[in-house]
Amino acid sequence: MHQDGNNLDSPKIKTLDELTAAIGPRPRKKKVIMCHGTFDVVHPGHVRHLLYAKSKADILIASLTCDQHVTKADLRPYVPETLRAFNLSAFEMVDYVIIDRNATPIENLKRLQPDFFAKGYEYVEGHIPPKTREEMDTLETYGGEMIFTPGDVVYSSSRFIETAPPNISTEKLMVLMQQEGLTFDDLRNTIANFKGIKVHILGDTIVDSFTRCTMIGGMTKTPTMSVRFEEKTDFVGGAGIVAKHFQAAGAEVTFSTVLGEDEMGRFVLDDLAESGVKLLPIMDSTRPTTNKNAIVAEDYRLLKVDTLDNRPISNKTVQRLAEQLRDHQADIVVFSDFRHGIFNKHTINDLIAAVPEGSFRVADSQVASRWGNILEFQEFDLITPNEREARFALGDQDSVVRPLATELFARARCKTLILKLGDRGILTYRTAPPDDPRTIVSVDSFADKVVDPVGAGDALLSYASLAMIAGKGNEVIASILGSVAAGLECEYDGNRVVTPASVEGRLAKVSCNVRFSKKPAGDS
Repeated sequence: MHQDGNNLDSPKIKTLDELTAAIGPRPRKKKVIMCHGTFDVVHPGHVRHLLYAKSKADILIASLTCDQHVTKADLRPYVPETLRAFNLSAFEMVDYVIIDRNATPIENLKRLQPDFFAKGYEYVEGHIPPKTREEMDTLETYGGEMIFTPGDVVYSSSRFIETAPPNISTEKLMVLMQQEGLTFDDLRNTIANFKGIKVHILGDTIVDSFTRCTMIGGMTKTPTMSVRFEEKTDFVGGAGIVAKHFQAAGAEVTFSTVLGEDEMGRFVLDDLAESGVKLLPIMDSTRPTTNKNAIVAEDYRLLKVDTLDNRPISNKTVQRLAEQLRDHQADIVVFSDFRHGIFNKHTINDLIAAVPEGSFRVADSQVASRWGNILEFQEFDLITPNEREARFALGDQDSVVRPLATELFARARCKTLILKLGDRGILTYRTAPPDDPRTIVSVDSFADKVVDPVGAGDALLSYASLAMIAGKGNEVIASILGSVAAGLECEYDGNRVVTPASVEGRLAKVSCNVRFSKKPAGDS
């Protein structure tokens, strides 16, 4: 498999069947020893462990836990399994590397039957843990022996990562694209195919305002800050900016929403008309257009003043929105839920039922200040919650991220889940055949600098959704393009649309990094 001139294949990395054939059955002329671990960041302690193991036998097998079963700490493994395997294969003392698809090495011990199994000294200091005892019992069934590494140097991968996380985002992307057989041309061609995709968005419009001030001082008698007004800037936000992202990316967008008959409502109408979005507004004189006004002084948000009415919309309005959904055939239907009246437990099922058959269904339920629940959108093609929203939906504040996402994916019964992790990137869960271990895709953030992270998820939602259609359902393409769009949105204050040109520019920069060159080059 080829990826931009960098190939991470190694003849040392074997499947279980290949390795079984390579070492042969017991008794063997050459003694075999196996080490097992995560090897997330290979450090001096690992090197000494491997060197000691190699000194006790002729053939050293380094076995590593696959990504799926690494649950020791949050957001781990830091290094994906393919890159971890390649790192180990680079050591001269290592003869073979295997990625263990099981939660423990027991099954591979039974199959490979190494003469020795090497463990670090920490596994026996004071007592023998139950898992180690199970491994010892397995070895005894065929006459194998456990060897413990002398404990003169032991370093924790977790400690290295927590102290100074290595920046391997380029390497992780390279490995991911190689595994999927993708090039940067594939990403660019997908963007080119965005044009003309029909999208219908239903959701809550928000006008995000920034009132910039200069700090003057404070009152002498009360703890009151005094600021001088400088300027006020309004941006269409909420589901409105989602519509603008889709439109700017090349889609043909229809947008159904509820607005107040007020100045902010007129601002939304003018702004979306200028952007080319086909707006189907339902004007409600009984409620204001939602406005969230941040009072900012010297880049510090001092206060946020919200003007809104979160009452559920009327049954008549629900019926009108449902009719709009039924009457407009779309390739993609997006429910952009900010819990400001449109979506609630009484309306969601009726609105879902109105989605035309065959449309790709996308949902995002944000709970920054409200009580939305992404699990109310069942059996959607794509959902894109962040970690906080996932924990809220599951009532789970304790699990590390991967088990959390696994549970949400199962409970939502969705086809694809993109879990947003802020500056830590995203995790994508996808439906895959039972024998395919790559059900989880990890993509790091592409933001060069973070100025304002609010709204990044809206850009991700837009580009990932379009990529799922234009890229023929390839979740990796959707994850990469969505993450690039999110990173770009983070680099500006307020809601700014992300354009295909800006995404392609960032891809060109990343392609340079992958190729270790100064200029972008073709990827064919």
